[in-house]
Amino acid sequence: MGTTQLESVPEPKYWHLKTVIGEALDSDFTVGEILPNERDLAARFGVARATLRQALEQLELEGRLQRRRGVGTTVAPPRVGVDVSTTEHTWPGSTQDAWESFDCAKAVPPSAVARLLGTAAGEETYALRRLRVSHGQRVAAELFYVPVSSVPELSAIDAPSGAARARGVLRELQRLDLEGQDRSVELGSARADDAKELDRLPGAPVLMVTTRYFSRGRTAAVSVATYRADTCRLTFGDSGDVQIRHHDEARRAS
Repeated sequence: MGTTQLESVPEPKYWHLKTVIGEALDSDFTVGEILPNERDLAARFGVARATLRQALEQLELEGRLQRRRGVGTTVAPPRVGVDVSTTEHTWPGSTQDAWESFDCAKAVPPSAVARLLGTAAGEETYALRRLRVSHGQRVAAELFYVPVSSVPELSAIDAPSGAARARGVLRELQRLDLEGQDRSVELGSARADDAKELDRLPGAPVLMVTTRYFSRGRTAAVSVATYRADTCRLTFGDSGDVQIRHHDEARRAS
């Protein structure tokens, strides 16, 4: 990594420094390599250590660096490609499903989810918690909401709680004809539960993928999946269908 004195630039110094270090990571370092200590890096770039820390923190948020206790700051591996294509019209829980269910309980969904489901205010749904693992690491956590009316034959006796009930809910969904699904992606912040499951700090940037499943002319279930923004890049299959809606359009639609 060569020495570069930062000149006056329109963006903040730490942001320009982040770009310089990012280019060096691509050309001069390998995955897993340990960076020089903060004192040496600050001297090389002619910046204060506070500026350097801001740049390193931003690169860590973007998944370019990893800070490991007792080791130091290392170059992170490339992001994991995660397919979120809507071309496969299958219910969650099918043989092609990449998610693992670990809990299920009745709960009142957030108001935004209730609107998508068309359920009444305060009405409970089944809330399944699921995890997605790729290349040996947890990359996403999901809350999957299913109205009781979508699975009327579910027996509480056969599936009292937890993972068993989750499997029961998904099994009952297979009885419905899946007529279609739609999906939206937006940037968000990790909630406490999701952050814990994904080994992130609360408030860390995440990608939120919301999916609606349609059956019998209505929304039969809604998934809200939280993907680690620092390790994931989402892919959308061959269709390439991307719909862009402005916030004012979304408000009018709702």
